[in-house]
Amino acid sequence: MPEVTVEWYVALSVLLFSIGALGVLLRRNAIIVFMSIELMLNAANLLFVAFANHLQDVDGQVLVFFVITVAAAEVAVGLALIVTIFRTKHSINIDEINLMKG
Repeated sequence: MPEVTVEWYVALSVLLFSIGALGVLLRRNAIIVFMSIELMLNAANLLFVAFANHLQDVDGQVLVFFVITVAAAEVAVGLALIVTIFRTKHSINIDEINLMKG
């Protein structure tokens, strides 16, 4: 059975990050955009862990722990904003939300 090298992890990370970037750029649903951002963060986390394992260093895994913590806080605040916006505008379509316009 062939060994899984760092290049496989890099390729998977690039694929996941590309899917997330396309989701952010092409979708107009706020929840889908948040899911795409999380997919991009997880792609970066996968890369950090893969290189930490390859270099036999723990720093990448510690950094992933902090990224996951910040991402969880970001999701909590983002979902609270989405629920509040949905209650007032009855839509979560990004094109229809124009709250900052004065």
